[in-house]
Amino acid sequence: MQTWPKGVSKPAVRALNSLGITTLEQLTTIDEKTLKALHGMGPKSIRVLKESLHEMGLQFKD
Repeated sequence: MQTWPKGVSKPAVRALNSLGITTLEQLTTIDEKTLKALHGMGPKSIRVLKESLHEMGLQFKD
């Protein structure tokens, strides 16, 4: 099971799981606009996820 970065809230993790997203790498298949629309996904969690992807040389889908 994926350990999400510190700062990603439990509601945000549940929102990701509802889409079948369980790893940071899978976030490259979804755009930021879609994430923002998810119930439980707040701006802090999106920022933390974006920063974590950037550290891995990855990004959300364009």
